[in-house]
Amino acid sequence: MISTLLVANRGEIACRVFRTCRELGIRTVAVFSDADADALHVREADAAVRLPGAASSETYLRADLVVAAALASGADAVHPGYGFLSENADFARAVTAAGLTWIGPPPEAIEAMASKTRAKELLGIAPLTDVTAGDLPVLVKAAAGGGGRGMRIVRELARLEDALAAASAEAASAFGDGEVFVEPYVENGRHVEVQVLADAHGTVWTLGTRDCSLQRRHQKVIEEAPAPGLPAALTEELYERSAAAAKAVGYVGAGTVEFLVEDPALGPAGADVPPAPGSAGKEGTPRAHFLEMNTRLQVEHPVTEEVYGVDLVALQLAVAEGTPLPPEPPAARGHAVEARLYAEDPAAGWAPQTGRLHAFGVPGVRVDTGYASGDTVPVHYDAMLAKVVAHAPTRAEAVRKLAHALERAVIHGPATNRDLLVASLRHPEFRDHRRLDTGFYDRHLDALAAPPDGAGLAAVAAALAEAARNAGRFGGGWRNVRSQDETRTYGEHEVRYRPARGGGFEVLAPEGVRAVAAAPGRVRLEAGGVVRDFDVAAYGDGTVHVGPHRLAARPRFTDPRERTLPGSLLAPMPGTVVRLADGLAVGDRVEAGQPLLWLEAMKMEHRVTAPASGTLTALHAAPGRQVEVGALLAVVQTEDVPTEAQEDPTA
Repeated sequence: MISTLLVANRGEIACRVFRTCRELGIRTVAVFSDADADALHVREADAAVRLPGAASSETYLRADLVVAAALASGADAVHPGYGFLSENADFARAVTAAGLTWIGPPPEAIEAMASKTRAKELLGIAPLTDVTAGDLPVLVKAAAGGGGRGMRIVRELARLEDALAAASAEAASAFGDGEVFVEPYVENGRHVEVQVLADAHGTVWTLGTRDCSLQRRHQKVIEEAPAPGLPAALTEELYERSAAAAKAVGYVGAGTVEFLVEDPALGPAGADVPPAPGSAGKEGTPRAHFLEMNTRLQVEHPVTEEVYGVDLVALQLAVAEGTPLPPEPPAARGHAVEARLYAEDPAAGWAPQTGRLHAFGVPGVRVDTGYASGDTVPVHYDAMLAKVVAHAPTRAEAVRKLAHALERAVIHGPATNRDLLVASLRHPEFRDHRRLDTGFYDRHLDALAAPPDGAGLAAVAAALAEAARNAGRFGGGWRNVRSQDETRTYGEHEVRYRPARGGGFEVLAPEGVRAVAAAPGRVRLEAGGVVRDFDVAAYGDGTVHVGPHRLAARPRFTDPRERTLPGSLLAPMPGTVVRLADGLAVGDRVEAGQPLLWLEAMKMEHRVTAPASGTLTALHAAPGRQVEVGALLAVVQTEDVPTEAQEDPTA
């Protein structure tokens, strides 16, 4: 029996595993980098071991340090979580060689399936070689890992070499393995996967399907179980192929088999992957193409847990202890939908965000997170704040419940994708599952990223809350002086008001708004005959949170871009310089759009390009240097002088 478990991971998944361990009476051990010294997963563990450094390559990807931490802490088992070393066969061997129980499949199964290239070879599917223009579009993909890292779509042959290099560098940083391969890119397919769970006695469960088609930058955004609208015959085929793949490699533990479903009803699919045996459907019916098998617990496993009423982590531990599974899995019930909440700014090209999370909470649904109110989102790891999951008897009810919970969530701190999630869940194409495909955000992202309704009233509430706070600060003396108009600006919304005789405020602009009551933390407004209350929170960082709205107040200090030399290239986000363009040096002539350097932020690589043609007159970036947003990276002297670096996160 396992008595003490070390989780070789961080953040949300470490906290998730610890929760099950507490219920089972298993002691827990965390590992942490210097950047995570006060992280939630460290606080929740019974013991913790420091991994010196901050970068993943120095800490969470160091198998030797993690095994040493397990031995030093008295752990007798290691759970890898997902990402980092979770699909590293050498790590699994090192764990077992140290006399510890490995919570995962045998190393041989990891080697057979964790590498996408070897998995495809096992199933008779060869990657593309000698790519020609006729093969386009293609997808460059990391052989190891997942989560959208190490992936690039290439539509122009001239960009293939850069895409290979960028994907390889990103994969090496995220997974410790820079191997990449090329495969045809399927347009407008559905990303469908099957959860498998196998014991050491020959039993293999297939715990339903999941649909993960809503993706941006190859990163899953919204997932659900079961995958809606699949024909029964196709569903049964996916189960059979998934179970066969697990049995073929002697799989033990939790894993996921992923497919791309080509549905003729969604239109042309473009280039296709070679179909596995039995994948070809009848004319006009969907068919499935094998993508990969993930030999670990998936990020989106909670939707399966909710539908089947199981704890997959508890089952992983039971299987590792040798307990046989029952012959059949439990029956499915209802529908579950999960949304990934990220710290990223839609107004800044979805750049990942860092900073203090002043207040955080989502009511009425399951929340798997590695953060609590008061925590800081660091720059070194991915930007996911939480997974928010709703379960209900029907899909429509689960979708409605999740959208409502996200809308009511308290998320005070860095900008997030909350508004995108709510808008996506309420979009007609998502509600009508017949139009689900991986091109959803290509078609709708601009519209979905538009500011939500109600920002104008939220700006009024923010202005009056600030006025009430100032009035209290000065003892209410404003009541004894002549009323004067005041103006506050939040983004595009200008608010004009003045103190009213007898107390309170009169709103002058926007028109048609009446201030019913105003206090520093709560404002009541009437507009169009409807009275609404607004909770207002300001933390002195230039932003004001009013309900679901995050408003940018007029900055107290000049933007750094206004204090830099013309032609300055500034860091569009905090991160680490990972490499410079080959041979780049001061005095070089550069062309508009030419890649100059690459930043890594939150495990994603971002290319910074020259904003215009000119001469490189200064270069302050160097590989390994950590930079804050707005840091001066280089200066390009141009005739037409732009003032900000161009950043292309998809290149």
